[in-house]
Amino acid sequence: MPDTPTILYCRCAYAQVVPQGVKDAVLQKLCDSGASFESVSDLCEMAAHRDPRLKAIAGCGKLRIAACYPRAVLGLFHQAGSPLAEEGVEVLNMRTETADDIAAKLLATD
Repeated sequence: MPDTPTILYCRCAYAQVVPQGVKDAVLQKLCDSGASFESVSDLCEMAAHRDPRLKAIAGCGKLRIAACYPRAVLGLFHQAGSPLAEEGVEVLNMRTETADDIAAKLLATD
């Protein structure tokens, strides 16, 4: 469905700035939901290497990203030459929000 947002889950594998329990719980809730989502090892690493997958992700249109600070995520995509759209993109902060809140927002059908 074209109105269904793409869900991107960042495992934040290298920086270790997101609490492991939150990352694990969000991932489990996504898996249990049966929703389609993409999981990446680390957006920071992808941006540093200018991974071409970032351009494809940025072009998804409606997008929900579970990662860390929204400003940092927007900066990573910009740094990699694949800026995110100003509208239709929601970055959810696993550093400061609960796993339940993150999963509910990722899976919302609005």
